[in-house]
Amino acid sequence: MDSLQLLWFVLIAVLFSGFFFLEGFDFGVGMSLTTLAKDENEVDQAIATIGPVWDGNEVWLLTAGGAMFASMPYWYASLFSGYYLLMFIILVGLIIRGVSFEFRATHTSEKQKVLWGKLSSIGSFIVPFTFGLVFTSLIQGMPIDANGDIRATFFDYVNLLSVVGGVAVTLLCYLHGLNYLSIRTEGKIRDRAKDYAKRLYLVLYAGEVVFAALLILFTDFMDKHPVSTLGMLAVIVILTVIAHVSVWKGNERGAFISSGLTFVALVALLFTGLFPRVMIAKEEKFDILIKNASSSPYTLKMMTIITCTILPFVLAYTIWTYWVFRKRVVSDRIGEGH
Repeated sequence: MDSLQLLWFVLIAVLFSGFFFLEGFDFGVGMSLTTLAKDENEVDQAIATIGPVWDGNEVWLLTAGGAMFASMPYWYASLFSGYYLLMFIILVGLIIRGVSFEFRATHTSEKQKVLWGKLSSIGSFIVPFTFGLVFTSLIQGMPIDANGDIRATFFDYVNLLSVVGGVAVTLLCYLHGLNYLSIRTEGKIRDRAKDYAKRLYLVLYAGEVVFAALLILFTDFMDKHPVSTLGMLAVIVILTVIAHVSVWKGNERGAFISSGLTFVALVALLFTGLFPRVMIAKEEKFDILIKNASSSPYTLKMMTIITCTILPFVLAYTIWTYWVFRKRVVSDRIGEGH
């Protein structure tokens, strides 16, 4: 394995971290439309907090997939073909969530606005839950053959660890969304978001304990990388505690940053556990390794040059966008069309 292969493995992890950090709160806000908001004005208020940024945040997922396709095509081919149905479900969830915002804004009927709000919540639930299934089933080892093809059954995808992983990712997104609403709204919805977060973090503690136990039982992470596995599990718990304490103390930005960094730590846990593999097979001889999954050195070199040229502009634009839309959203100031 050379340095460029390692660099692109890390960059793909960074892109997925950015996706969950930024898009994670979008999913949380989407789920809150039916669980937190009490009327259509509050739904409008919640949607207005993510309206200018949600589609930009989604680009991180497209970039991660594109980077995987270009830098590690054998990983991309095995993952996306073996998980075709789950990837299709994720795509459906993203489509439902995206069009629901547009259709809700263009319909004047109260019933239709309520319907599209509920569909937005459903789409916002489907995506993180399914991503949890994908990543936590992948790390248990899949029935991969010598050609890198996955020959899996239903229970290879849906099992105790993957379901717990799906629930955990969904809950993390919901809490991240609540923390985002706390720093971007005023009024009753803001107070309610903080109250919900205070209670739900207690549920998350229990979920993290169960997830850690199942991870140790059903994966080889402790055999391959015991120090990094225990270290990242500890970081996840510490960040959760910091976020919870921040909610209680009214440190809204601290809670939001901590809940976002929890996703970064979770992605780091999964990728360090995978290393030096990208796909884990039930038979170790069929594992797909980074060095075997990568594109040619010339392709990786050109991609690195292009990325170093473009990335600063992308990051600057992203930061500028959040700076422009930094003010809190007040319900009675939302006009038609939001």
